This record gives sequence, structure tokens and C-alpha cells, in this order.
Amino acid sequence: MSAVLPLLHEGASALARIAVLAADGVPDEEDITPGVVGFVATLFVAVIVVLLAVDMVRRVRRVNYRAEIQERLAAEQAAADEAAAAGPGEADAESVDAADTETETEEEAGTGPADDAGEGRGRP
Repeated sequence: MSAVLPLLHEGASALARIAVLAADGVPDEEDITPGVVGFVATLFVAVIVVLLAVDMVRRVRRVNYRAEIQERLAAEQAAADEAAAAGPGEADAESVDAADTETETEEEAGTGPADDAGEGRGRP
């Protein structure tokens, strides 16, 4: 108990000194500024927030792109599984149709076998 009394006495005297200082001279609000340290601290926080936002946007885009690619791969795998399950006859017919479509688009674009022979662009 004797050790607690000096601590209470010191705490009470510190509170009394603070009360006297507060009552004596309260500075004007114009005189109270954060100073250079406050400006630097605020600037530091603002820069960190901007950098975190840029990093977050980059990471969210990366996650979205990866999810989109996963969806495409899953759709391609499902289509390949359906073609394999449908049987070899139907899968061959689909690949022939796809080859015909590809050849038609090449001829329309002016590329492909017709272009090699000098035809398709009006060359003799």
C-alpha cells in the first residue's frame, strides 16, 4: 500500500499541472497547425492508398481473366467430351463442315488455295 500512494500523488500532481496549463493560455485555433510532419504523414497515407488501389485493380483484372479462361477451357472440354461421346461418325461430319466453312471464309478473304494460283485478285 505504501508503494501505491506515491504513484497516486504523482498522478494527481500531473493532472493539476495540465489543468493549470490549459487554463492559463489556450492558443488560438489559427496557431494550431499539423506542421510539416502532419503534411508528410498525410501525403504518405495518400500515396499508399493510391498504390494499393492500383495493385488491387490489377489483381482483380488478373482474377477475372483467369476465370474467363477457365470458363472457355471448360466449354471446350465439354464440347470435346460431347463429340467423343457422340461417336466417330458424327464427329467426322462436324469436322468436315468446319473445314468447308474455313475454306469458304479463306476464299472470301482472298487467301487460301485460290490465292496461290494467282486467282481471286484479278491477276492473270
